[in-house]
Amino acid sequence: MVGKNIKKAREEKGLTQDALAEQLNVTRQAVSNWENEKTQPDIETLDQIAQILGVDIERLIYGQERKFTIEKHYHTEKSVEGGVTFGAVLAMVISYAKWESIGWAILHGALNWIYVIYYIIKYGWS
Repeated sequence: MVGKNIKKAREEKGLTQDALAEQLNVTRQAVSNWENEKTQPDIETLDQIAQILGVDIERLIYGQERKFTIEKHYHTEKSVEGGVTFGAVLAMVISYAKWESIGWAILHGALNWIYVIYYIIKYGWS
């Protein structure tokens, strides 16, 4: 596939195999072998070919310029809120069960929220 893409881009540029080979300091047979899929150029040569033909290397590899996008599918708001609430409640229940004091339970619940605020400030919400 790379060879066919090289050939197509070369022909669009109006270059012969000889002209491309001369600019790359390789033989015409090397270019022919690439275009016929007998061999493939190394990555440095592929980059040089892209520069000479005025195309992106992605076009030579994939046949078209690809736009890579990263889609984020997070459901952080509900999971973070649920986790924070659960964590605070758990800290309060454990504290009350261990020390049998509502004061300790409130203190540990508050400490949990302080940690959450610190984490959000340091790493962001999403």
